[in-house]
Amino acid sequence: MRHTVENDRNILLTNDDGIFAPGLAALRNTLSKLGAVQIVAPASEQSGVSHSITYLEPLIIDDVYHGDDLFGRAVGGSPADCVKAAMLELCDPPPDLVVSGINSGANAGINVLYSGTVAAAIEGAFFGVTSIAVSLSAGSRPDYEQTAVMAADLIGQLLRQNPSPGSLWNINFPKRHDGWPVGVKVVPMGLERYREMLEKRIDPRGRTYYWSGLHPDQVPPTELNSDVAALAEGFVTITPLNFNLTCHDEMRRLGDVDWTLLRG
Repeated sequence: MRHTVENDRNILLTNDDGIFAPGLAALRNTLSKLGAVQIVAPASEQSGVSHSITYLEPLIIDDVYHGDDLFGRAVGGSPADCVKAAMLELCDPPPDLVVSGINSGANAGINVLYSGTVAAAIEGAFFGVTSIAVSLSAGSRPDYEQTAVMAADLIGQLLRQNPSPGSLWNINFPKRHDGWPVGVKVVPMGLERYREMLEKRIDPRGRTYYWSGLHPDQVPPTELNSDVAALAEGFVTITPLNFNLTCHDEMRRLGDVDWTLLRG
C-alpha cells in the first residue's frame, strides 16, 4: 500500500560519498515527493570521517549544475560541515528535515560511530531538526533507484508518527538478494566489535605501511536483537539514535561520592 504525505517540507539532502554519488541523485528524485529538496554535499568522498569539522582553514563551496539547473552545492569539507553551512548560510528557507544518504555500504553496529553519513544526520539533530541517515549494505550490485523509492516511502511513514523535533534516525537496507528486503524491524544499534586487522606491507622503497580493514573471517553476530543481525536476515532496520553520550548509570553511581582535590 502506498502512502502520501504533505509535500510542503524543506528538505536538506547530504551524504558522505560526495555530491556526484549515485545514491544521492536517486534519493533526491524520490524525496521531491515529500517536499522541496536542497542539496549540500561534500565535494569529494568523506567516508569514515565521523563528526570531524573544518575550522583551521576556509570552506570552499561551489555551485554544481546539471545542464542549466542548479543541482546542489559542493562543500570542500566534511558531512558535518555541509549541514552546518546549510543551516547557517546556504538554505533559505532553512530545512525542517535532514536526510543523509544513500550511503554505499551499511552504517550499522559500531560503524555508526565512524560514519560520516550518520554524522551529517547528527549535525542536523544538533539544530533541532528531525534527521535521518540512509544506507545500503554492500556485497551485491546496488540498486539505488529501488532503494530510494523504498527509503522515501519509509521516511514518509516515519514522519507521520510525528517524531520529536531534533530526533535522530538511522535506516539501513540489506544487500540485494532474492526476496529481500523481507520486512522492516525497529532495532537497537549493535555493540559487538567487528574483527579488524592491519595488513602490513612494504612499498617499492622498502618502507613499511599498513592497510586497515575487516578480518575476512567474520562470525555471525551473537546480538540477535540488533541492526547488524536484522540486516543479515534481510530486514530493513530503523534505529532511533541519541547523540547524548552521558552514561547515566555511572552518573547515579558516582553522584554521592565526596570528591577531594589535591593541590600542590
